[in-house]
Amino acid sequence: MILVTKWFGVFLCEGTSVKRHILFEKDPKAMAKKLAAVQKGEILPEEKSLAMKRIKVSDPRLSKLGKPMLFDSSFIKPQDYGLAPDLMQKVMVELGKIRTREPLSEDKCVAQAIRATDDLIETINLMSERLHEWYGLHFPELADYAFDAKYAELVSEGGEREEVLKKLQIDLESVGSEMNPEDLAIIRAFGSSLYDLYKRKEELDKYILDSMQKVAPNLTALLSANLAARMISLSGGLGRLAKLPASTVQLLGAEKALFLHLKTGKRPPKHGIIFQHQMVNRAPYWQRGKVARSLGAKASIAAKVDFYKGEFMGDKLVADMEARVEEIKRKYPDPPRKSQARFERPERGGPRGKVYKSKHN
Repeated sequence: MILVTKWFGVFLCEGTSVKRHILFEKDPKAMAKKLAAVQKGEILPEEKSLAMKRIKVSDPRLSKLGKPMLFDSSFIKPQDYGLAPDLMQKVMVELGKIRTREPLSEDKCVAQAIRATDDLIETINLMSERLHEWYGLHFPELADYAFDAKYAELVSEGGEREEVLKKLQIDLESVGSEMNPEDLAIIRAFGSSLYDLYKRKEELDKYILDSMQKVAPNLTALLSANLAARMISLSGGLGRLAKLPASTVQLLGAEKALFLHLKTGKRPPKHGIIFQHQMVNRAPYWQRGKVARSLGAKASIAAKVDFYKGEFMGDKLVADMEARVEEIKRKYPDPPRKSQARFERPERGGPRGKVYKSKHN
């Protein structure tokens, strides 16, 4: 006997015959709710009612009720049970409405927030460059005393060179040109807009930090909130990241370089966005690949623990990673010698996977 769940009911079959069955209520909304529960991995009351000892099931979701196995249930047709031909379409429409109205998981919101942060950074860089060039016509020396948000704040609040000098409490003679009040007013407004963007970015950074400490505390402790959020964004969610192998986690963000390697035979990438971590980018070039590989493995562990709601082990992961970095430094203190062997490179467009043979072999 095998238990089968269709979109319109639950069936207990033996071979190609149905021994018992329970049909869902013939209401599209009610049937859609049943299907939504099935998609979430829940066991329906109808399934529990038909279950018996030593039963087999056609869906791994029902493994608690019996042993899963493949089963062709195409012989169970809705028209044999008096269901209208257009009922399935109505049920699927209602199911779509139910699933789209479900609350978003926090990792989805974090992924959007980190993308918004990247957009803000790009806009801030463009506007900051323009403000420095524009206001630099009036007071070029300010760039030596104020940076980033402070520069925009001084321009928006001061405007006049003398007022800015008073705020900085410095005395110098500028080589900048004089500007009329109308021009300075426009520059101040532009600087105010840029300063507002800096404040929005600070708010987003705080939101990402607070959210990541709830969503993925282990990954945040290991990588930092922003880098962990970028990894979740690139992978498509925390659940997806938790299921990726460590080698894929290591190369997230380096997809173009990887495909170029597969297509043309160029050197494969050693790291992707994980390069932003200080353990990787501060390591000597000949150690970065090994450090990135180890950090990718630790990040994969952290993502799994976070997704499956395990205990916090971020401190241990960080300590293990630091010990691994020290081990790599001891084992590989010097850069490798350049190989003297000449390799035969395959022609572009040639067969992939060709072995490069040395003339010395």
